[in-house]
Amino acid sequence: MNGSLKSVIELVEGIKAGSSGNAALAIFPPSIFLMKVGGMLADSEISLGAQNICDQAAGAFTGEVSAAMLVESGCQYALVGHSERRTLYMESDALVAARFSMAVSSGLTPILCVGETLQEREQEATENVVARQLDAVIDVHGIAAIGQAVIAYEPVWAIGTGQVASPEQAQAVHRYIRDKLALTDAKIASKVQILYGGSMNPANAAELLSQPDIDGGLIGGASLKADDFLAIAQSA
Repeated sequence: MNGSLKSVIELVEGIKAGSSGNAALAIFPPSIFLMKVGGMLADSEISLGAQNICDQAAGAFTGEVSAAMLVESGCQYALVGHSERRTLYMESDALVAARFSMAVSSGLTPILCVGETLQEREQEATENVVARQLDAVIDVHGIAAIGQAVIAYEPVWAIGTGQVASPEQAQAVHRYIRDKLALTDAKIASKVQILYGGSMNPANAAELLSQPDIDGGLIGGASLKADDFLAIAQSA
C-alpha cells in the first residue's frame, strides 16, 4: 500500500524505459491503479498482477476484488497467501487455497506465497510450515494445479526487516520445495518457477539468483525505485 497515482505512473514509465526484455517482469500495483497500469503496459512485454484476489466469484463482499474484475483489468497474475495477508489479516491455509482455486479457474496464474516466521525458524519448523502451506493447496486441487502456478518462498523474518536469508539458506528451502513436489510429480517439480521474496535488492540479487533452485524474485521495497528494480532484473 505505497505510492500515489503520480508516483505509480513515474515508476511504471521508468521500468518500461529501462527494461531490456531479457528477464520476464510483472508489476503488482495497488488494485485501485490496476486499470491505469494495465493500459500503460499494453504495448510492452511486462505483465500485470494483483496483490490479492477474492475467494468468491461475486456478491455482497464489500471491499473485495473478484477474479473477473482482475481479468478485465488486464491481469495475468494474482498473489495468494502473501505473508502479510497471512500474518496481519489472519488468512488461513484454507482461505489461501480457495483464493488459489479462484485464480486458476479464471485463467490467472496464482503466485502462491509460503514461508516461516522467525519463531518458526528458530524452532526448526521451516520445512513443516512450508509443507503445510503447500499441502493446503495440493490436497484440494492436486499436484497438477501447481503446474499452473508460481511459488514464492518468503521467509517472513526477512521481509521489510533488512535481514536476508543467506543464499545457502534460501537455496535449501527452495530445494526442499522442489524435492517435496517431485515426490508426487517430478516433471512439475522440475518446471515450476520458485521465486525468492525476502528483501532481495541490487546488492544481493546476483548471488541469490545464482542458486540452482531460485528462479527469480518477488520484490517488495526494492521495487519502489525503478533503478533498483531494473538492477535486480539485470542480475536475473
